[in-house]
Amino acid sequence: MDLRGCVAALLLVFGLATVLAQTSAPGQACEAKNATNCEECLKNVSCLWCIKTKLCVTYPVKTILPPHALCPLNDARWGLCWMNFQILIITLAVIGGIIIIAFLVCLFCCCKCEKIGSQRFQAKMQKQANKIKTKQEERRAEMKERHDEIRKKYGLSGQNPYSKFA
Repeated sequence: MDLRGCVAALLLVFGLATVLAQTSAPGQACEAKNATNCEECLKNVSCLWCIKTKLCVTYPVKTILPPHALCPLNDARWGLCWMNFQILIITLAVIGGIIIIAFLVCLFCCCKCEKIGSQRFQAKMQKQANKIKTKQEERRAEMKERHDEIRKKYGLSGQNPYSKFA
């Protein structure tokens, strides 16, 4: 139990150190690349290039999208110089929608196929049960016929003398 607590505390300390190191260091690195071009700025993944102002700024991670005052979405570049934020957002939304629709279609098809398969299995089992029942009735009829023949042969075809007591 003590070891778990130490490991958890150690991970927490390393996590905080990593977060603090990432938040303090990249700001200076991005602003230092203001006099360069888009490719140089975007080599650092925490930087955002604004075409309109030709400035390299630290990506505002607190707001998911960069505010319009910092850089309009049409002019903001992150990751790739040739793709603006609007295209990136639309592309990701379309791909996400396609993935969700494909998942739902697969889910629907699997459930429907399972239901159809279950119905086929039940029909097959019912058919097999009916066959067995029919064979059993045929065998029963054959046995009765054979017993009747044996009774006739030995003259026992009349009424059963013990039927009065039943």
